[in-house]
Amino acid sequence: MAHFQIPLNLPHAGTVADRITKHLAGNESVRRRTREAASSLAARLMIYRLTEENPGPEESEAVRQEALEMARQVAELIEANGVGTDRLGQCVRNLFECLAEGAEGADRGLQAGENPDSLQRPL
Repeated sequence: MAHFQIPLNLPHAGTVADRITKHLAGNESVRRRTREAASSLAARLMIYRLTEENPGPEESEAVRQEALEMARQVAELIEANGVGTDRLGQCVRNLFECLAEGAEGADRGLQAGENPDSLQRPL
C-alpha cells in the first residue's frame, strides 16, 4: 500500500496526538477509555512538543516504541467504538508517519475511518 515514509519527528507526533485528543473530545459517543488512551499518548509526547526536538537516539527509539504501542491501542479503540471519520483517520495516519512507521500508518488510518479515496492519502 502506498505510504509516506518520513524521519522520526516526536514534536510533530505530539501535535498530531493532541489533535486526535481534541477530535475525540468533541464526540459524545466516544467511550471514556478511548479518550483516556488518546490523552495519555498526547501527554507522553508533550515534552517533545514543547522542546521542539527529538532527544538522543536511544531515548528517541524507546519513546517511539512506547508511542507506537499507545497509538495502536488508540486506533483499535476508535475502530471498536465505531467513531472513525476521514479526518480522524488522517490524523492517525499522520501520527504513525511522524513515528517513522508510514506503512503501518496507511493501514491504521483506514482502521480509524480514513476514506481510502481521500485526496490526502499517498498515491
